Amino acid sequence: MLYWPTKASVGAVRRDSQGDSTLAYGELAAGPQAAPEAAPEQGRLLEEILTSLEDDKAEDVVTIDLKGRSTIADAMVVCSGRSSRQVGAIAEKLIDRLKDRCGLVARTEGRDAGDWVLIDAGDVVVHVFRPEVRDFYQLEKMWQPAAATPPPASS
Repeated sequence: MLYWPTKASVGAVRRDSQGDSTLAYGELAAGPQAAPEAAPEQGRLLEEILTSLEDDKAEDVVTIDLKGRSTIADAMVVCSGRSSRQVGAIAEKLIDRLKDRCGLVARTEGRDAGDWVLIDAGDVVVHVFRPEVRDFYQLEKMWQPAAATPPPASS
């Protein structure tokens, strides 16, 4: 079994029989802990997120590939809820499902207001908006690849 350092064990000093100090890792009074599960791969994580959003009736779901364009995440998902209550419920259920199904504790911002909730799931960032707020910020427009525009015609 692998031992994984924890807050309680990292840096704990142990003295051996000759009085030498050694740094103890992975030893707890309650016993050793297994290494944490690896984070889910980005494709599986994105699939779980999209399934959760679909189950909770999120509207206008847009997935934006950020690979090679940002170090923040590999993908961004933008969606809407019809009201502040639905935005909060979509975000809350997604957070719970990520924890239950993927073992991932996502970080969030904006849950209390219900206008715009940001969920940082590591490789995927999710924005859940009320429609009016989404129209105002237009994140998709900022992050979508630029459309190929023809050069101006010369006369």
